[in-house]
Amino acid sequence: MAKNFIHEGDVLNYTAGANIASGQFVLIGAIGGVAIAAIANGATGAVRVKGVFSVPKATGAVTQGAKLYWDATNSVLTTTASGNTIVGVAAAAAQSGDATAQILLNVGL
Repeated sequence: MAKNFIHEGDVLNYTAGANIASGQFVLIGAIGGVAIAAIANGATGAVRVKGVFSVPKATGAVTQGAKLYWDATNSVLTTTASGNTIVGVAAAAAQSGDATAQILLNVGL
C-alpha cells in the first residue's frame, strides 16, 4: 500500500455547528453525508459519505438515477439545481408524496 494512504474515505470527522441527530443529513462544504451517531454542538463525530440512505425530500417525483441536490433552506433533497448543492443521485424512484428519497451519496457530481 502507498505510504501516503490515510483511510478508505467512507467516513469523515465532522465538527457540528449545531446538535446533529443520528441519521441526520449534513453538508460538509460540497460533500453530503449522514451522521452515524448524534453529534453535540461543537463536538466532532463521524459522518458517512458513501452509501445509500433515506433522506427527507421536497414534494415532487424523483426518477432513479436523477441528480439530487441539498436544499439547505428547507433541509430536504430536491431535483432543483439552482441555489442548491449536488450531493448524489437517486438510488430508487420516489413518488411525489413520498417524504423521503433514497440517495446514493456523492455520486454523479
